[in-house]
Amino acid sequence: MRYPVVLFDLDGTLIDSGPIILASMKHASLTVLGREPDEERVRAAIGGPGLVAQMRELDPERVDELVEAYRTHNEPLHESLESFLDVPELLPVLRQEGRRLGLVTAKRLRTIELALDRFPVLRETMDVVVGAEDTERHKPDPDPVLEALRRLDADAEDAVYVGDSPFDVRAAKAAGVGAIAVGWGGIHADERLLAEEPDALVHTAGELHALL
Repeated sequence: MRYPVVLFDLDGTLIDSGPIILASMKHASLTVLGREPDEERVRAAIGGPGLVAQMRELDPERVDELVEAYRTHNEPLHESLESFLDVPELLPVLRQEGRRLGLVTAKRLRTIELALDRFPVLRETMDVVVGAEDTERHKPDPDPVLEALRRLDADAEDAVYVGDSPFDVRAAKAAGVGAIAVGWGGIHADERLLAEEPDALVHTAGELHALL
């Protein structure tokens, strides 16, 4: 097999969380700042260093209020989360092939648990989970990917990171692992992903499996 270790981003890669992220960002901005955010700027930041950094872009003076408003709105919405077609079904197949799997995301661990509860296949198939609390630096820095490799005692040349954002591609390349971008996330345009020069851009779980 090409990649014995496959690491996945969460939002926009394994779960279709883009709509609830955008809805909660809008809610936080309207509630705290009394105005709608610039949707294009919000979209461009999704998948990056995390929620606090995104809220700092909205208003550096009211980050704590914005984060609290976002989380209060966002967490209950996880009960209605959907996954992407055929993507969860791929995970047990990869495990059966003898690969080790990991989840690498800028979400905090408490919020990751909501997704794991919603989609038990993630809990059942992931050998390692790296969240916001696990590294000081976040994507596009390589630290979260490197932490997953450290926990798995794996070499970078044996691993690939699969994600839907430019930040995922940058983190993968900085960590020295393969970089596969997925185009089904609905947040970042193919053109923006391709600008980061991933090893591949795929649009179906079947295409992804063929590359692994």
